[in-house]
Amino acid sequence: METNLTQLVSDRLEIADTLHRYAFGLDHNDADALASAFTADCTFDFTPAGAKLGLRFAKLNGRDAVVKSLISLLGPLDTSHTVSNLQVKISGDSATAYAYIMAQHFMPGDGPRRETENALLMKTRWQLTARLRSRPSSQDNPVLSATPEHLRHLS
Repeated sequence: METNLTQLVSDRLEIADTLHRYAFGLDHNDADALASAFTADCTFDFTPAGAKLGLRFAKLNGRDAVVKSLISLLGPLDTSHTVSNLQVKISGDSATAYAYIMAQHFMPGDGPRRETENALLMKTRWQLTARLRSRPSSQDNPVLSATPEHLRHLS
């Protein structure tokens, strides 16, 4: 059976977008974005990871319970969730995604600051039109904090 490459690429991008909406929802305390990543009848099972941390975390059933629990638990914190190394296996109308999701949690005001990027389609490729840095790089990175003065303009 021949695979429709355009559909395959589209499906993979949609699945990646789903994981990014999940991360965005958590990091921005955005219940709507977080909810958009889950089906109404989803489950969220953090019990294996929680046990390794010495936490008891009940398995959650249903989008409303998942969103309410995660937003109330993580919403007050500064968080950074990074999705990487995504691999997707698609079978008909279901898929399995394998990814690293690195989570960092900080007390309010102590976490990383998000950057704002604006882009514009220029002929055949997207290019940045503006970047807004909210914190100097060296503040986020102890190695860069030790950078000699004459090289600091690079950080």
